[in-house]
Amino acid sequence: MTFFERLKLALRILFGGPIPEGLKALPEKPGKAELPAPAAAAPPTPQAVHASALFVLGLLQREGRLLDFLQEDVSQAADADLGAAARVVHDGCRRVLVQYLPLAPVVKEDEGATLQVPKGFDANRFRLSGNVTGEGPWSGALKHHGWVATEVKLPALPQSVDVTVLAPAEVELP
Repeated sequence: MTFFERLKLALRILFGGPIPEGLKALPEKPGKAELPAPAAAAPPTPQAVHASALFVLGLLQREGRLLDFLQEDVSQAADADLGAAARVVHDGCRRVLVQYLPLAPVVKEDEGATLQVPKGFDANRFRLSGNVTGEGPWSGALKHHGWVATEVKLPALPQSVDVTVLAPAEVELP
């Protein structure tokens, strides 16, 4: 076939024309080399798989000192001291959520309101407790409205960042 015959055939097939019978099952060219199968990619490390979660933990530490607070033994702390520390942690961690992971309630009703949960509900959005029998629908009191991330605005991580370092050691020089 000439170039123009091949071009005409290709355009006809491209625009919905029939494929000629002789072209439907073309034999392999003799002597054609087999391409090697692509090498299997190495499985990603747990740090790479969970990089965004580690990054968020680092943000919560940087802005709210969440990890310092959670790692502290507070069993002997006075309630007033614990409350004051919690206020600082709360403020910083809330800023992170508002900036990077804005949240909204799963359901808008107030806690204590009667809620109808349909048969075949999304188990990621509702957790039933108490006397759960039958196939639904169910009616019960809303104990917690749940949370859903409305957006994820995390920045891309540079390759040079070690996401396992959630907070660097801080050294003050004289």
